Amino acid sequence: MSAPTGSSVDNQTGTAAAVPAGTLLRISGINKEYRSERGKVVHALHDVSLDVRQGEILAIIGASGCGKSTLLRIMAGLDTVTSGRTIWSRQPTPGRDIGYVFQESVLLPWRTVFRNAAIAPETLKIPRQQYEPRVRELLSLVGLTDFADALPRELSGGMRQRTSIVRALAHDPALLLMDEPFGALDQITREKLHDDLLRIWTATGKTIVFVTHSVDEAAYLADRVVVLSPHPGRVRAVHDVPLPRPRNAETKLDPRFAEFQAMLRGEL
Repeated sequence: MSAPTGSSVDNQTGTAAAVPAGTLLRISGINKEYRSERGKVVHALHDVSLDVRQGEILAIIGASGCGKSTLLRIMAGLDTVTSGRTIWSRQPTPGRDIGYVFQESVLLPWRTVFRNAAIAPETLKIPRQQYEPRVRELLSLVGLTDFADALPRELSGGMRQRTSIVRALAHDPALLLMDEPFGALDQITREKLHDDLLRIWTATGKTIVFVTHSVDEAAYLADRVVVLSPHPGRVRAVHDVPLPRPRNAETKLDPRFAEFQAMLRGEL
């Protein structure tokens, strides 16, 4: 059953709620508490409210332990909330409307690049004739066409992470979530993957939310940057990135790029 026009369905309670036009997902008053192994109550997130706009790239930054990854898992439906709501602009299809990229590529070693990328469509029982052209197009966008039949052990770290990004997009989700996807890579590889991601975003128009510790990464990739306060995580600020698109190496020479990074570092 789909949501009524102009309304949304809350994926915590199933009730309808208004969402602004152009918003894909609304985070409303989220609080998250859990109990540590020693029995202590830990407050991970406090009264977090945030709109994720359709088609944007949104970066979430903050100090370690501020709840960035917890917030991402809540968006994905992988974690529950103590109170508050996550509200979609339409009824999400479980397992289909979200793609998730972890910090590590987590590829199955016995499957080729193509077959790793095809895991989600296969699980969702999408016919191969429907998903294969999409997977091959995505592999082409990230320069992996010639490695479609390679095994993970034959790939570099950057190539494995490219494969994981293709895998997350292969079933054509509405929202791509990325948890520090480039954190384990060297700087040169990371910068190449930044441009790969921008190329994918330009070609697909996907809504992307990613968590990062890098203000450089946030400023270069995102349309908006959410700054979370230290533990417990609260939304300290949400900033529009004052840089035009498309972005490339020259973007980092723009004085506004350095100024924006400095401002973010000051808030952190």
